[in-house]
Amino acid sequence: MIRNGTVVDGSGLASYRADVGVAGRHIASIGRIRDKGETEIDAEGQVVTPGFIDGHTHMDAQVFWDPLGTPSCWQGVTTAIMGNCGFTLAPARADARELVLRNLERAEDIPAEAMAEGVEWSWERFSGYLDALDRRPLGINFGAYIGHSALRTWVMGERAFEEEATDDDLSQMELELRDALRAGAMGFTTSRSNNHMTADNRPVASRIASWDEVVHLVMAMSDEGRGVFELSNESVLSSPDPAARDEYTGRLRALAVASGVPMTFGLTSFGDPNRYRELLALLDTTAADGGRMFGQSTGRESSALFSFKTHLPFDRLLPEWKELRRRPLEEQDRLLRTPAVRARLIDAAANATYSLGGGPARPPDYDAIRVLRDMVLPNETLAEVAAARGVHPAEAMIDLGLETNFDQFFMQISGNANPAEVQQILEHPRTVMTFSDSGAHVSQLINSSLQTHLLALWVRERQVFTIEEGVRMITNTPATAWGLGDRGLVREGLVADLNVFDPAAIAPELPTVVHDLPGGGMRLTQRSSGILATIVGGEVVVREGEHTGRLPGQLLRRNRLAATG
Repeated sequence: MIRNGTVVDGSGLASYRADVGVAGRHIASIGRIRDKGETEIDAEGQVVTPGFIDGHTHMDAQVFWDPLGTPSCWQGVTTAIMGNCGFTLAPARADARELVLRNLERAEDIPAEAMAEGVEWSWERFSGYLDALDRRPLGINFGAYIGHSALRTWVMGERAFEEEATDDDLSQMELELRDALRAGAMGFTTSRSNNHMTADNRPVASRIASWDEVVHLVMAMSDEGRGVFELSNESVLSSPDPAARDEYTGRLRALAVASGVPMTFGLTSFGDPNRYRELLALLDTTAADGGRMFGQSTGRESSALFSFKTHLPFDRLLPEWKELRRRPLEEQDRLLRTPAVRARLIDAAANATYSLGGGPARPPDYDAIRVLRDMVLPNETLAEVAAARGVHPAEAMIDLGLETNFDQFFMQISGNANPAEVQQILEHPRTVMTFSDSGAHVSQLINSSLQTHLLALWVRERQVFTIEEGVRMITNTPATAWGLGDRGLVREGLVADLNVFDPAAIAPELPTVVHDLPGGGMRLTQRSSGILATIVGGEVVVREGEHTGRLPGQLLRRNRLAATG
């Protein structure tokens, strides 16, 4: 029983005071309830909302060693959709699992060693992977796509990284895709992005596929009448040639219209602002032509995080820094306080080109690096901090590291830097605020808190959206987009996935470094403030930031959702 709260029901309609009673896995009653609950939550001063839904995660491997789906569960997420961008653990032949890991390891920055040690392989086909998840205790709910790179390597083996598919290859892929959809896959995903490479510097398997192969598989989805098609777009969208961009978006629109399959991709602003405007226009023209397409948006800057405890921009390419960074942090602390060593490191960095996370080397832009002190309010740039101290930015970075016992994070901005452009994307009626990548880029990104960030910044601080609008954006809107008809609203009879939080206090906290991957591997994690309780399937899973020990989550199979929703 949740008493005395203000219900923000996910529909976007005005909030209201009411108690919410839960029986079993479902919401039983809403109103003034006199019966006493077995578990009572006093929500005075709090809002009661549906659980938050994240449609873009990469927890396919993590779910085997972390049933809570951290840190998403600490941010009020009760359902996570994984398997995006063509990267999944299934299908995978027993003698070729390394090929699946090869696709995931570098492209999504998930250590192969952690996956090899932490994943309990018991399947070959995608339906078997779903069965394996069904047998596991889960803290939150998960849905899973089937990924193109895994599908190609399952059929073609090593040839998947080198050759286009033969007619026989394509027939086998289609059969497995159809079987996966019938077993409950949320849909089919692929990557066409030049950024997605294997650890041995080859394109991931899906990038070798012809566009005709993609069309063939999506049309098989159309024939099945189920599933969402998600893709990481072709890099031609960054081309300065409008005709080249138009040719590609024309293909997307034609496929969406011909297939009728819902299509989705990440949509952020960077570089030429015409790029994101063209994609917003594509969503509208596709709908006008009879297709279904939605963009996945995010309310914060596109960025990579680095620190002395994770990575620094100078680690790979500057010998002086490379030598320092091989040493334990205690020894680095001593050397960084040694004047001669400091001077040598600062001099090396002063005019260097650098690479972050294996990207291309480029001159340093300290105006694009922010000193991360607050997850919601604006942060100073490293250039601004250095100017205030009267030192070079590299020296400021060293000092900030030493002053914080190396806990200070720096944030390299790569896109979504203009709040007006971000707002335009968020406000578009055919975008869904959900593009977190949780479970991937584990040492460089921490976007699992998109939902709490939206409520803290865009609802409370900037007041761009009302609390009703903000909650709808992270509950009923993604539930509708992914066909989760039994959740996303506070309604009698729907699944009791709920959050209880203080709208004046909810916010993401600063990230921290932990070593909790299988084998002791490192990753970033993040807590939040202001959430009193997160309820999954009628059970309190997180209470004031602590796991209650309950694991009521479920694998969500789309075919069952379609039948019951």
